[in-house]
This record gives sequence, C-alpha cells and structure tokens, in this order.
Amino acid sequence: MKKLVSLLLLAMMLFAGCSKSAPSNILVLTERGGQHGGFTDAGLKWLEEQKEALNVEFTEINDTKLINDEFLSRYQVIVQLDYPPYAWTEEAEKAFTKYIDRGLGGWVGFHHATLLGEFDGYPVWQWFSDFMGSIRFKNYIAPLADGTMYVEDKTHPVMKGVSESFVIPDDEWYTFDKSPRPNVHVLANVDESSYQPASDVKMGDHPVVWVNRTKKARNIYFLIGHSGKLYDNEHFTTMFANAIRWAAGK
Repeated sequence: MKKLVSLLLLAMMLFAGCSKSAPSNILVLTERGGQHGGFTDAGLKWLEEQKEALNVEFTEINDTKLINDEFLSRYQVIVQLDYPPYAWTEEAEKAFTKYIDRGLGGWVGFHHATLLGEFDGYPVWQWFSDFMGSIRFKNYIAPLADGTMYVEDKTHPVMKGVSESFVIPDDEWYTFDKSPRPNVHVLANVDESSYQPASDVKMGDHPVVWVNRTKKARNIYFLIGHSGKLYDNEHFTTMFANAIRWAAGK
C-alpha cells in the first residue's frame, strides 16, 4: 500500500512539473538612450522581473539588421518598445509584414510605432500606416501632460482587471491627421479636456489603445510610452502583462 501511495505521489509530482507550458519567446525591439530611454530601460527591467509570472523569455535588439523570416520564426511575440516604423531594412520590412499578415505571431507596439510620415529622410511605410489605421503623425504635446484614459471595450482580454478610467502621467499624446477609429477596433481613448497642464494640441476623437482586426496576427498598439513613471502605474502594467499573454495566445 505504501509503495502504491509513493508511486501516486511521484506521478502527481511529475504531472505538476510537466503541466507548465514552455515559455513564450519574445523579441523586444528597442531604441536606447534619448528622451524615451527612461521608458525603454524601465520596460526592460519590468520584463526581466515579470519573466516567471508571464512565463516568457525575451531577446532585445536595437535595429532591424537581424530580422528576416528565419529570425522571426523563433518568436511568438514581437514587442515594439518605442521603436519607429522607419529605417528598417527592406528584408526586415518584408519579414515583419508576412509575420503580421499571416498570423505567424503576435505584436505589442508602443508610442513611437506611429511616427508615420517622412522622418529623418525616410519615406512613410505605407503598409505600416495602414496597419495602424491609415494614419499619419501630425503633432504631439512636447511639454508632456497627464491625461485621463477611458476604457471603451471592457470585455477585451487586454482590459481585464483595468479600471474604467485612470490617469496616465507625463506623456506626449500624439495626434494624427485623422482618427484611426474607422479602420481599427478601439479599446481606450484619452479625454483631451483632462490634460494637466491643459494643451491646445488636440484631435477631437482620440483613440489611444487599439487593435487591427483585419490582420491575422493578434496585435495591439498603445499610444502611451514616454515616461518610465508608467511602470509605477498599476493600470499600465496590467494592460502590458495582459497584452503579452493575449498576443502569445494565452
């Protein structure tokens, strides 16, 4: 009898050890330094601290030279952590487009991913503009401002555990030539009348978190992503953690 109990306990232990799924491999594309360096540095520190809880491993790169089909096949999620949609190699553009259009993995993008237009001598990447809702960058709040975000789709997995409204501190709050709303599914917006300090840089309907349901890849974009203070904001870290799990299909 004792032998049988021992065997059952051993089997249960082995089952428990095997029940945890393999970690998701995440590719984190970053810019280091500059005015957004604090957000990036804090983000990498947060990811390192949350690896076990999120069941992920991640690799950081600072440019797109390594990106091709074979390279991206190693990763279940790409996190574009304040990296712009220009100055990519041609091979990287093609591989990323295929990754998103064919649903070969998930994508979580922040802030700089909508610097869409002619920047630093590079032309607009039209596919990426369409991916983000057929928009182009227009302006931003350079002095920074706090703003109140309102959740529109409380049922989306990324918004699980997030309050209906909350304040985001010290962000640049990009504006675009038009609202992406007709071309994307909006999860949250910012109330422009809530800016502290007040700003004349406004666009009316102002989505700040959205997904593009026309793509096979699970994808989500956060307009916010300027200050390292965001990682002290429970609403932001909850959304970020949810976004990683959701993009990875978990």
